[in-house]
Amino acid sequence: MMGVEHIENILHLDGTVVTAIADPNAERRAIGAATVRELGGSDVVQFADYREMLSSGLIDAVVIVTPNMTHVDVLSDVLATDLHVMVEKPLCTTIEDCQKVVDAAALGAPGRVVWMGLEYRYMPPTTAMLEEIRSGTVGNVKMVAIREHRFPFLEKVADWNRFNRNTGGTFVEKCCHFFDLMRLIADAEPVRVFASGAQDVNHLDESYNGETPDILDNGFVIVDFDNGVRGLLDLCMFAEASKNEQEISVTGDKGKLEAMVTESILRIGRRADGQHVIAERSIADHSIRHVGLHNGASYLEHVDFLDAIRSKTSAKVTLIDGMKSVAIGIAAHRSVDLGRVVEMSEVMVGG
Repeated sequence: MMGVEHIENILHLDGTVVTAIADPNAERRAIGAATVRELGGSDVVQFADYREMLSSGLIDAVVIVTPNMTHVDVLSDVLATDLHVMVEKPLCTTIEDCQKVVDAAALGAPGRVVWMGLEYRYMPPTTAMLEEIRSGTVGNVKMVAIREHRFPFLEKVADWNRFNRNTGGTFVEKCCHFFDLMRLIADAEPVRVFASGAQDVNHLDESYNGETPDILDNGFVIVDFDNGVRGLLDLCMFAEASKNEQEISVTGDKGKLEAMVTESILRIGRRADGQHVIAERSIADHSIRHVGLHNGASYLEHVDFLDAIRSKTSAKVTLIDGMKSVAIGIAAHRSVDLGRVVEMSEVMVGG
C-alpha cells in the first residue's frame, strides 16, 4: 500500500521517473509496476533482491517501504552506496538499530540526502498550526494533546504487523509520527514518559501459526519535555466511529490551537479575545498534485526530498528525528510493561 503511495507521489513530481522496483513478493512487484504504467510511466525493471537493484545503475534515489524489522538491514546496505534515500517510519524497531544506521549515515557519501519519512509533519492543518505557533499566536507553548481515534491495523503481507517483534510495538509503529510532532511543537527534547495501554479489542480472535497477535490497540502516553512542556497522546484503534481520525491541540499562555486533520480545519482561540471567541478556517494547499492516503502530506514530503537532492542541501527531516521518535515509543512500551515512569536516559544508547 505505502509502496504504491510513494510511486504515485513520485510520478506527480516534475522531472522524476520510477525506473526499478525491488520486492521478494512477485505479486507486490507486479502491482507496483502496473501503478507506474497506469500513471504514464515506462516499464520498470523488477528485482526480487533489493541488493541487485542497488548495484544495477538504474537509480539515483531509493525509497525504503519495507516491513519495520527489515529497515536496519536494507538501510544499512543503501547507506553503503552513494544513493539518496528516504526511509519510511519507523526508522528501526530498536534504539540499537537506530543508532547503527545513524552512525552509518554520518560516515556516508558527502552530499547524499538521507531523509526520514515522517509525513505527518506535512499534513496541511498541521503545517498551518506550526506556522501559527512560530508566529506567537499561542504565546509560550505549555501543553500538546494529540488524539488519534481510528480503525484497526490493516492487513499486511504475511501479516508481519501483528507482532511487536516485527513492528517495535504500536507506540513505535503507529505513534512515532505523533511523538515527532510533539518534539517539533514543544521545540524541546523528552526527558520522561509515563504510559498506560492494552490490547482490549482488536486481533484477539486471530491466530498465526498458533500465535495470537500481541499489538496494543489503545493507550495514553504522557511525555515531559526538558523545557516544561507536557505532551499527551490518546490512541484508540477501535474507534472508527469518529469524525476526525486525528485531532491536535496546542495550548500556550496566550491562546489555543486545534487542528482537525481529517476535516482539514484549524481553530484559533486567544485568551485576550474572550472565553468563546474562536476563529476557524479551512486549510487547503493548492500545490498538492496528489492527495493520496495522507491528505497530500506524502506528496509535500517528496517535494522537499527532491528539492534537497537538486539543491544539494541537507534533509529537513533526519535519521536523528526518526531515532528520537522511536525512542519515545520504546519508553512508552517499557512504561506499560513496568507500570512506572521511564526516564529517557534509560532508553537511549549509553543511557
